[in-house]
Amino acid sequence: MHIQEKAAILSNATFVYPVKFYLSGFSDVPHVQYFLYLPVFCLYIYMTVLGNGLLLSVIYLVNTLHTPKYMIVFNLALTDLCWSTALIPKLLDTFLFDSRYIVYEACLSYMFFVWFFLGVQSWTLVIMAYDRCIAICFPLMYHSIVTKPAIVEMLLFVWVFISCLITCMVGFLNCLFFCGSVVIKSFFCDHGPTFHLACNDNSVNYITALVIITTVSFPPILIALTYICIAIALSRIASGQEGLKALKTCTSHLIIVAIFFLPVIATNMAVLRIINPILAHTIPTLHNPIIYSLRTEEVLNSIRKLLHVQLFLKDVV
Repeated sequence: MHIQEKAAILSNATFVYPVKFYLSGFSDVPHVQYFLYLPVFCLYIYMTVLGNGLLLSVIYLVNTLHTPKYMIVFNLALTDLCWSTALIPKLLDTFLFDSRYIVYEACLSYMFFVWFFLGVQSWTLVIMAYDRCIAICFPLMYHSIVTKPAIVEMLLFVWVFISCLITCMVGFLNCLFFCGSVVIKSFFCDHGPTFHLACNDNSVNYITALVIITTVSFPPILIALTYICIAIALSRIASGQEGLKALKTCTSHLIIVAIFFLPVIATNMAVLRIINPILAHTIPTLHNPIIYSLRTEEVLNSIRKLLHVQLFLKDVV
């Protein structure tokens, strides 16, 4: 397209969309598909799909786990599964099978679901921190404050709010002109690398990106504040042994928070600069089901009970 033709299109406010985008990924890293993408796929199948599937099934089938705490865990496992399923299969198709071109509409859908489930998961960790904070700081009022309806309302608000926010983010991309490069310098249809390809003013998209980043990044601050409250409460009302016992109930949550947010913080480290973007998007979903099934006595006992019932029924039949 000539410069004159571009100007005419811009003056008539006709939006120019590419038929396809090209995902460059880590094209300058030799054999990256073998030492990175293939292991991620194996871990995705065995740990994310099977692990989260097992955790969701156990929570759904065991009535004793139908509590506010495990409603939050169920939501976390569900968003883990959805997030990794939105990201990893397409990532493998793109780079393992060298299918780097993606249709414009599919790219926007890809972007929506990855960022949507990222945001929901991030704020689910905040709700989980809130649950632990009330349980330790106000133990006598816990069951009157943290109720099933209250948790449902909080989770529903997160899903609706994040959905509206990400819809606006993706929708504003349709107001851009893409008349130059179609190469997205990322391993998926990320928002920043995509709107930077636009030929016209992208200030609205830049502001939206800041809002999204703030929305996803603000949870660590809230989680840190809840644990400061927990530490203060324990220092005032509990003995050393009781304090350790109370903190033990938070270990699974703290581990997941660390796994979820530390890869993002480590982005600027030179050693992790190449592989960190993928690690930041995949490692949390690979570890969460293990942490909440192998480190939680209630879940382990529930799995044993389910297996015992199944074996009993098999013997009867």
